[in-house]
Amino acid sequence: MIQNFKTYLFDKMGVDAIAYEQLEPYIKSRVVLKGEQLLIAGDVCKHTFYVEKGLLRLYGLDENGKENILQFATENWLVSDRDSVYFKEPSIYYIDALEKTVVVLLDEEFIELLAELTPSFRKNNEKLLHNHIRHLNRRVHLLLGASAKTRYLEFVKMYPDVLLRAPQWMIASYLGITPESLSRIRKDLSKQNFTPY
Repeated sequence: MIQNFKTYLFDKMGVDAIAYEQLEPYIKSRVVLKGEQLLIAGDVCKHTFYVEKGLLRLYGLDENGKENILQFATENWLVSDRDSVYFKEPSIYYIDALEKTVVVLLDEEFIELLAELTPSFRKNNEKLLHNHIRHLNRRVHLLLGASAKTRYLEFVKMYPDVLLRAPQWMIASYLGITPESLSRIRKDLSKQNFTPY
């Protein structure tokens, strides 16, 4: 059921067969139905969610109640409110499923055991965290200074499969533009024979 996560542990975290045998009893997974929430603003986030199969999104609400999507998470991606997990403070975000999703729930106990059993974990985890920061910085840079077309093309590179799995208004929300603007961009690109799939 969680073969992707097992592969992730071996390939990305340096877990070996002996360590995995000890970790396996602590691996918790669950099925999340479409529309079901894993995190609600005001709650303390206690997990990082690894997407075994499916699609999640992390979003917040502005003062007018409009959704602003910060991240999509497809197969083999991690999503969490890192601030809330680390500082144990109430989250300002929501995480929900855009389709039926199988997630692995990574809590503090599992992470500590993983670090104890796998000497290379801290170095590998640090690399993943820095990669996450790099992507966030790039995203902020794009939102502040890039055209909507450039943002869309970057989105296509980062999330090629999300184009077919998420509604257009959600993609527009992630890009910080209106659905109408997104339609225009896609129409203009199609005239140039651009196909994102």
